[in-house]
Amino acid sequence: MEKYIFYILAIIIIVFAIASVTSKKMLRSVIYLLFVLCGIAGIYFLIDYNFLAAIQLTVYAGGIIVLIIFSVLLVHHIEMELEIAKRSRQLITAMACLLGLGVFLYTIYHHNFNVIENAKTTSTADIGSKLLSYEDGGFILPFEVISLLLLAAMVGAIVIAKGKKLTDKNDETI
Repeated sequence: MEKYIFYILAIIIIVFAIASVTSKKMLRSVIYLLFVLCGIAGIYFLIDYNFLAAIQLTVYAGGIIVLIIFSVLLVHHIEMELEIAKRSRQLITAMACLLGLGVFLYTIYHHNFNVIENAKTTSTADIGSKLLSYEDGGFILPFEVISLLLLAAMVGAIVIAKGKKLTDKNDETI
């Protein structure tokens, strides 16, 4: 039964990922991305990574998608049409994707993956103390750097989405 659930989730992820990158409407692309992220959370639930699945749903499917929708609404381009890439770029991208798929399949079928039993369990309290620890093995610095990176990406997205600033006709006469 788990195999069928995995295949259903994989098909959902692949279909909505393709729809997300091929859609011309910005809001539809974001909604398709939401389905992809929820499908990934479903796979995390399937392999019993409940904490990671909850983080996937809250941070990515919840927070990031809402942030993208708000930034789209902020610049009043809710029905913005995305431009289609030239045919040459589409072909180059398709070739790069096929090359990546080939490397992926070669690695999967020619590498002997060993199953490792992990008897040590990690609680959410352990994860939280490691995330916010500044001692050896702590992740507070990468955590803060990622927050600054996300802030910079958000500001950059808004600047790009706003486009050129319109100048006054009085400024052009000088």
